[in-house]
Amino acid sequence: MNLENKVVVITGASSGIGKAAAIGLAKQGASVVLNGRREQALVEVAKEIDPSGAKVAYVAGDIADPKTAERIIQEGLSRFGRIDTLVNNAGIFIAKPFNEYTQEDFATALSTNVSGFFHVTQRAVTEMLKAGSGHIVNITASATAEKPIKAVPAVLAALTKGGLNTVTKSMAIEFADKGIRVNAVAPGVIKTPMHAVETHDFLAKVHPMGRMGEVADIVKAIVYLESADFVTGEILHVDGGQNAGQW
Repeated sequence: MNLENKVVVITGASSGIGKAAAIGLAKQGASVVLNGRREQALVEVAKEIDPSGAKVAYVAGDIADPKTAERIIQEGLSRFGRIDTLVNNAGIFIAKPFNEYTQEDFATALSTNVSGFFHVTQRAVTEMLKAGSGHIVNITASATAEKPIKAVPAVLAALTKGGLNTVTKSMAIEFADKGIRVNAVAPGVIKTPMHAVETHDFLAKVHPMGRMGEVADIVKAIVYLESADFVTGEILHVDGGQNAGQW
């Protein structure tokens, strides 16, 4: 797919799925605006994408802060003139028994997974409405949000990422006649720095296919949704069969 002349904003882009998405979409020709908390990591990703800096920009900061969201969108507009696609990838996962969650856990999950989504998406949609076109891709979750696994209690992920699944459909309907598509990718457990290597054997077994996902699996899904002009409100499960049923 050729994404030449497209401008894509990606949150949580300093590592893992976000970094892979930034690199993958840039290879398809897109200009990318990266966000993450770790500035040096963003610098390194930006250099890997385009050492000249012509097709990449970055904004370091906490996505839950409305000022960071404003800076991200303004950077895209000032550098590249518009915002075509927003990939809401930034998120955290805290797995523990429900009664062991702390107030800090609760606040952190809501801050990143919900507030972080809201502030940047609202600003991106404002610009997309002006242009009469746009695409939002929310990275949500499969098993933790829709088909919980007893061995991996994760109520805060269900609360926050599950909410993003619902809001994907709600926004898709709201903006369907305004040229803006809204979709989601619901991953299984993906091999990223979030998961220690010693947990991989266990995590592989929570997928019917018997393996963890790779970041490339998620990038392919994002690229597909970016090309699928007649698809909106879709939650695309890339989860090794988790959402299909009990195993």
